[in-house]
Amino acid sequence: MNELSAAEKSSSARTHAEASRERRDIVSGEVMEEARLIRFVAGPDGQAVPDLARKLPGRGMWVAADRASVTQAAKKGLFARAAKAKVTAPANLADQVESLLRTRLLSGLGLARRAGDLTSGFEKVSSAISSGKAAWLIEASDGAADGRRKIMAQARKTTPAPGVVGLFSSAELGLALGLENVIHTAFLAGRAAERWAEDVRRLAGFSPLLPEDWREEPVEAKREP
Repeated sequence: MNELSAAEKSSSARTHAEASRERRDIVSGEVMEEARLIRFVAGPDGQAVPDLARKLPGRGMWVAADRASVTQAAKKGLFARAAKAKVTAPANLADQVESLLRTRLLSGLGLARRAGDLTSGFEKVSSAISSGKAAWLIEASDGAADGRRKIMAQARKTTPAPGVVGLFSSAELGLALGLENVIHTAFLAGRAAERWAEDVRRLAGFSPLLPEDWREEPVEAKREP
């Protein structure tokens, strides 16, 4: 089962207009889709500000959505070069982006629950997986290993297998969803899951999607080509 396998369908679901939005990465010079980039603008204090929703006013400066690229842009003064103005960037800019993406993903889960696009609890999630309705399996990072192994083993046998995210603790998930003791959650397939997947792909460039101590379990990470 692959962390990003369920997201692979999202590219085919995009409209032609969405797919044609391309920008140039100020680090590599490569032109790529906006979905693979982080937009920055110059804030009032002259610092580079991440604009994950791509809505802030000002000239956009685009950087590939990975830790190395953002760190290089900050370290080498590439924001100032791109803006043709005095723009500075803190050394921990990549950490800021990671934190903002995590917050954005949790917020997305809360919105999805209110819209009826999420289901939680072992039995309900198991049912969603077996029926092929689960696009993503969101497992609490501090959940019991036995339950996690059972539900992930079931997910591995499903075609296509849901993507897996194990970034958030039970408390973080509970706060986002307005529930208690959240361990197993499924994001049901649909447009909301596809939009959420875009931020998952971007966060994968800054942080592993699964905790380090899950590495012994047979779940491989996969990035979109």
